[in-house]
Amino acid sequence: MHIVVVGAGAIGTLYAARLSQHHSVTLVTRTAERAAAIRETGIRVTGLDEATARVDATARPTALDRDALVLLTTKVYDNAAAVRPLVPLLSAGSVILCLQNGLNGEALVRETVNGRCTVLRGVTTFGAIFVRPGVSSLQARGDTAIEQHPASATLADAFSACDLAGRVSPDISREVWTKLVVNCVINPLTAITGMEVGWIADPRLDPIKQRVIDECLAVARREGVVLEADILHRLNDTYRPSRNLSSMLQDVANGRRTEIDFMNGAVADLGRRHGVPCPVNDGLAAIIRALAPHVEQGR
Repeated sequence: MHIVVVGAGAIGTLYAARLSQHHSVTLVTRTAERAAAIRETGIRVTGLDEATARVDATARPTALDRDALVLLTTKVYDNAAAVRPLVPLLSAGSVILCLQNGLNGEALVRETVNGRCTVLRGVTTFGAIFVRPGVSSLQARGDTAIEQHPASATLADAFSACDLAGRVSPDISREVWTKLVVNCVINPLTAITGMEVGWIADPRLDPIKQRVIDECLAVARREGVVLEADILHRLNDTYRPSRNLSSMLQDVANGRRTEIDFMNGAVADLGRRHGVPCPVNDGLAAIIRALAPHVEQGR
């Protein structure tokens, strides 16, 4: 399979390295200089695993196989710009899998490709830190859920064969919202404080975490998605050992725009649309935007 990974951050680099075990992988980078460096030295995974992989790399693909898989791992706000150069190269057999956080990323892609190929949503629970261009530190093993579609079983098998634990989800909306709730708790609170993910399990934070969760659950119900109620204890138990840095903390620390508008901000916006007050999510979104207004003003 020809796999084009668009987005050479922590997750994109990790997936490119693992998928290159059995597939032809092209990693799309922001600059030609960065692509040249990756072609020369390869990419590395550190942390829980240690591996080096050789992949092709480019800042602008010029051709795709007719049945290519495009794995989109950019920030959601970059979706249209990242996919637009690929549109003339896409065919009916191509699949774009949006492996991203937050809400509405796949809708942005579908609008951009305008029916030229299949666009699917995916959810990853792998955790990784971007060390430097071409190097990703694996901090948490997970799996890769893929929206149900006739092509999904083949994709899931391909991911599993490359140690990415692929599976077909019968209800991707529920998976997206489940991860969204977790992200709405972990990302802004760790970005504000500069703490590791495991800090989020501190019981003194339970009241504010529960408020974030309750608002998310109320909005999800209005969207037709019913989630389990006891997310707080599962979140604490799951993430207490984590030494990972949240993606939002990494973005704030590196002066990059965050995905707050597709996480807490998106929940608050949907809440206003449905008449569901979301003051805590709205407030956290306002704080993140205020941390780097010169960066966030691009939203």
